[in-house]
Amino acid sequence: MYELIQVSERSYYIQSPAKIGLVKLNDTDVCLIDSGNDKEAGRKIRQILDANGWHLTAIYNTHSNADHIGGNKYLQGQTKCKIYVPGIDCDFTRHPILEPSFLYGGYPCKDLRHKFLLAKESDAEYLGEDVLPDGFEMIQLPGHFFDMVGFRTPDDVVYLADCLSSRETLDKYQIGFIYDVAAYLKTLEMVKSLTAKIFIPAHAEATTDIRELAEYNMNKVHEISEKIVDICAEPICFEHVLQRLFMEYDLTMNFEQYALIGSTVRSYLAWLKDAGVLDVEFDNRMLLWRKK
Repeated sequence: MYELIQVSERSYYIQSPAKIGLVKLNDTDVCLIDSGNDKEAGRKIRQILDANGWHLTAIYNTHSNADHIGGNKYLQGQTKCKIYVPGIDCDFTRHPILEPSFLYGGYPCKDLRHKFLLAKESDAEYLGEDVLPDGFEMIQLPGHFFDMVGFRTPDDVVYLADCLSSRETLDKYQIGFIYDVAAYLKTLEMVKSLTAKIFIPAHAEATTDIRELAEYNMNKVHEISEKIVDICAEPICFEHVLQRLFMEYDLTMNFEQYALIGSTVRSYLAWLKDAGVLDVEFDNRMLLWRKK
């Protein structure tokens, strides 16, 4: 873990629970794409920087999930690097309590206020094309989270953040976190058309061809949506929809999974309602979902 892997003349990734990109800007200066999930990840990254005599100039966060910004505060304190984050995700990075609050739908109890959902705040600035290193391209990847982006480097390496998961992850956990299902599917359709020297997804192996994995992720979304529609054959409340999905996929319920998968299922329900597949009714002071 935290092995530095070179994939082109200037581009690398650090093997970690969420892959961290590292790109050489010149002989001494480098930038990071994300920073890992906590202070310890930051320390491991700092060791790699020191061992190679590299100076960290900036961290470009793809989005604000805690496992991608957790090393920001430590690294910024150690190196005085700039931190850039896109759109709404910049506000989540400045005020990380927003992530567990958003997932839970209210003030999160202690069970949700831990490093996997609540990073340390960092002094982030808004990411735009004007602050990118020369030759970098920003790729819009909405769907998984609010304003998530990826990057193409000058030597044609594409970092894809969390826009798709590995087959192994999907087969084990089944329901991956999604904020906007319609945008997520549109992003995957776009990703299928991309070409690059190599693709680096945060939660899948590096590959030269991303199409098959993107299609697998899309198929899983459609599979889950069909199950939800079947569950809603008769009017049913959200909690029972969630319970049925956990039973269907033999998932373990805890506070973290309730928040993450619960938020995702609400996004599926909203998408299916907007598409005219589901509707709601209010009965005995309960909101019930039902197939149209």
